[in-house]
Amino acid sequence: MRLIVFSKMFAQYDVDGLIALGQELRTEGWDLAVRKGHPVNPDNAEKALPSAVRRLQDAGQPVLAITGETNLLYPNTPYVEPLMRAMDTAGVRLLKIGYFLFDPAKQQYWQEVDNVRRALDGWQKLARRYNVKVLYHTHSGPAYMGTNASALMHLLRDFDPSAIGAYLDVGHLVINGEPFAFALAIVRPYLAMVGLKDMKPFLQASGDEQKLTWDVVPAGQGGVAWGEVFRLLAKEGFNGPCSIHTEFHAPSESAFVKMVQAEVAYLRKKRDSALAGG
Repeated sequence: MRLIVFSKMFAQYDVDGLIALGQELRTEGWDLAVRKGHPVNPDNAEKALPSAVRRLQDAGQPVLAITGETNLLYPNTPYVEPLMRAMDTAGVRLLKIGYFLFDPAKQQYWQEVDNVRRALDGWQKLARRYNVKVLYHTHSGPAYMGTNASALMHLLRDFDPSAIGAYLDVGHLVINGEPFAFALAIVRPYLAMVGLKDMKPFLQASGDEQKLTWDVVPAGQGGVAWGEVFRLLAKEGFNGPCSIHTEFHAPSESAFVKMVQAEVAYLRKKRDSALAGG
């Protein structure tokens, strides 16, 4: 399993900047955000993606996954086929799509499950055409379909796991999830990618009550049991990418880069210990 960094937080870096940053961070690759404001974006992906992937690969920083816009939901979105065609050309085989939302006060859950599955059926057809696996990510909160592994499988069950995959996020599973061993068992054999972030709980006053809220913090400072996560992944024989999301805050850009560098080193140590049987 390779530790890669999600480029979401580095939109200001061009490809040369990402190469230099990757060398500083000692990443084993990139989860490349193809989003507005990034060097590769929905408007230029067909031409820019293969070039960017080639340059990063030549620098020893392969692009192992693409993360699309959070509103990338339907396979008939105009830029989808150019993007997937570019991924096929570049040899990038994992595409994370966006999030289907759910309002329990206004919508019927099982009807929305059917709606999402109709969209995923279209994604499956494109995935087979372009040899790209389309991933759905577990995201905590009251508004997301697929909020944990159990709910995710309402969406993915019976699709072809070579075309449609599960993207478990260990931080979000701490909030709205199951024990990680349960989550792994639930999504097997769909697991294709793992998101790495740590979450720290705190209580916030809400009227005359206390509300539990969460902050993203550097790995090791929150509620994720990292040793257990990597031991279970190693036991599972998981060999896909693990994307480090780095969605915490820092007082300056230089301080942020140092925090990410420390997080990468911390997670590498945990991963290497698990692979060694520790």
